[in-house]
Amino acid sequence: MGFFKNQFSSVVEWNENGAGVLFYKFQNQEIKKGSRLIIRPGQDAIFLYNGRVEGIFTDDGDYDIESQIIPFLTTLKSFKFGFNTPLRAEVLFINTKELLVKWGTKNAINLQAPGLPGGMPIRAFGTFNCRVAEHDVLIEKLAGIRQTYTVEDVKERIIASLDQLLMSWISKEGRDMFNLQADARSIAKGIESDLDMDMRKIGIGISDFTIESFSYPEEIKKMQEKAAAQSMVGDMDKYTRMAAADGMSQGGRGGSGMAADMVGLQMGMAIGQQMVNQMNLNGAGQGAQTAGAQQNASQGGPGPKFCPNCGTPTTGSKFCGNCGNQLY
Repeated sequence: MGFFKNQFSSVVEWNENGAGVLFYKFQNQEIKKGSRLIIRPGQDAIFLYNGRVEGIFTDDGDYDIESQIIPFLTTLKSFKFGFNTPLRAEVLFINTKELLVKWGTKNAINLQAPGLPGGMPIRAFGTFNCRVAEHDVLIEKLAGIRQTYTVEDVKERIIASLDQLLMSWISKEGRDMFNLQADARSIAKGIESDLDMDMRKIGIGISDFTIESFSYPEEIKKMQEKAAAQSMVGDMDKYTRMAAADGMSQGGRGGSGMAADMVGLQMGMAIGQQMVNQMNLNGAGQGAQTAGAQQNASQGGPGPKFCPNCGTPTTGSKFCGNCGNQLY
């Protein structure tokens, strides 16, 4: 008898060999006498009989099916294993962990934008989290016809509706089409809500949806860089004044670096400008003095007492005795 007992013994379990699997249906429907059920952390085990849920087991552990599982099954409480009477039931293992999935738009999405009659094509990518939310819906919609269901299946369904959702939420509230990253969080939250509502129809919940980046065409990027450069040129004078002020505040404490260099440049420019102004002032003064002397002479008044050219006393002469300059 011991030989036959070992021969009929089996283990009902799921090793989760495939990454990103949301549920797995145990393939051997014949559960023999002496079989054990192993539930690992992050798993639920659901017994199905004729397509109907008989029992849901959520605590991880190693269980004897005959003594610890069957007594809790709805219509199979009185099932008795015989020599040739295995339990013909299905065991569905559910992955209860939350799974992170990366997504990206397959094709560029054309959005209406001012100045672009054909629209502006953009791409986007990010991540979302999904998990099994409702066992009964999942069993009704998926488990009856699928052996497994993976995050790739979820991703395929989401990508199919993502273009329309992006266009809908981006177009709301008059967003700036050239700076969508500023509204990425609010756009993502709106999409998350819509996706969660849609995916719960098959028992899957979307707990988070993020947009990491929007991607613009190269032409748009070049236009943005050019606009940024023009803006920088317009702010250069303001930046120079701020750098000079910062350099002066640091000067008394041994400031150095670009700010100090800027201060030195500013001071040199200021001194040079003062010298030019002074030279212009002196030239204007000398010209005015000569013009005044000539005006006095033309009006018959006395000439200058000193030569405006060399400073020699004139002694009333019309010409300077030292340099020959005409006095009046």
